[in-house]
Amino acid sequence: MSKYDDASWHYGGDFPEGLPEKNGATHTGMFLNWCINNDLISEGLKEDATEEIEKLKRREITGAEFVMDALDGKFAEHDLNDLGNAFAKDYYKDDTDFGNRFSSFADDYVNLFDTKAEENDYEYETFYHIEDTYENYDMMKQMIDYRFEEWKEYKNLN
Repeated sequence: MSKYDDASWHYGGDFPEGLPEKNGATHTGMFLNWCINNDLISEGLKEDATEEIEKLKRREITGAEFVMDALDGKFAEHDLNDLGNAFAKDYYKDDTDFGNRFSSFADDYVNLFDTKAEENDYEYETFYHIEDTYENYDMMKQMIDYRFEEWKEYKNLN
């Protein structure tokens, strides 16, 4: 099983000084939070992280906190069910046919928050400075919902 993402890939590189390592998982956490709330996760993850999943659904923890605490910063194929993996392989991964035709998760994430910053007259210093909040998750959730519908049409799943 391959990994989709690992927070250490981010905070292990040229990560901004002074930010918590959790910020390397903010984007991953938003995607995985969406997957959890849309029942696209594996039975194994449901069994292994029952308590954390319930906390996430009650919004007591964020997606990034879930990724860091329940998954040791790693997001892999075994965390998703078949439908979740099919979507993640086309949307979460970079440089896929779906991503090139429509958009990838990373592009949507950056574009959404750059637009939000611009509208509020500021600029994010880096990708990692995007706040791990439910307000931001709710914005990203709408984008992922939209892409999921596009993806289902693209795959003729409707």
